[in-house]
Amino acid sequence: MKNTRFPTIFISHGGGPWPYIEDMRQRFALTAAELEKLPSTLLVKPKAVLVITGHWEEPQFTVSTAENPPMEYDYYGFPEHTYHVQYPAKGSSALAKRVGELLNLAGIENAEDADRGFDHGVFVPMLLMYPEADIPIVLLSMKTTYNPFEHIKLGEALAPLRDEGVLIVGSGLTYHNMRGFGRPASLEPSVQFEQYLYEAISNPDPQLRNQALINWEQAPLARLVHPREDHLIPLMVVAGAAGSSIGQRIFTDTVFEVVMASYRFD
Repeated sequence: MKNTRFPTIFISHGGGPWPYIEDMRQRFALTAAELEKLPSTLLVKPKAVLVITGHWEEPQFTVSTAENPPMEYDYYGFPEHTYHVQYPAKGSSALAKRVGELLNLAGIENAEDADRGFDHGVFVPMLLMYPEADIPIVLLSMKTTYNPFEHIKLGEALAPLRDEGVLIVGSGLTYHNMRGFGRPASLEPSVQFEQYLYEAISNPDPQLRNQALINWEQAPLARLVHPREDHLIPLMVVAGAAGSSIGQRIFTDTVFEVVMASYRFD
């Protein structure tokens, strides 16, 4: 394990509890298939997963410490059964402690939350990747400032985890304008913005890559694609943790008239 460096991964997690709704799962069939096979592309099974989800932000970076994390049904208007689904993965006090240590070493203020559970940005991709829920999961919040530089520095502080058996996952979306989903006019903006992100993450110079991500608002139609950047910021964290690893697209999926991409830094 100590000789295995894990990649960092950004996943476009889709809309709501879609794997639990048959017609939505059909729409996201490509995403489902790609996430299901993703663990087989890792050299070994991670001993834990650290997830930065676009559905959790706090005034300061906060790590979840629950040993048995509850479910967070943070969506509206879906079938009743989706408010009873369970993903019974454990937390990890050891990983939560290690995250705190790394942030303290980097001079990054942080806090703990013993009650935070799995929102759909967590349990949807994890259900598909690890359906047996047999890998501990710890969550790390975004900071409410959404400052890209701060989140890249956060990722840099977390980088040692890659050599400690931990898979770092950012869960968000490359397109997240709720008013744009399902509208044909949204396709081209989603394509143009994603192309900017792809050119940024695949830049072999990590300084140039990170600067392009920091300057994401200069991308084509940036604020149309992300009126609020909560689902983009997790990408900053995984890019920071990537260090000199070069990013690549894992896959893209086109659902509800927008392109959604997922990336990996090896």
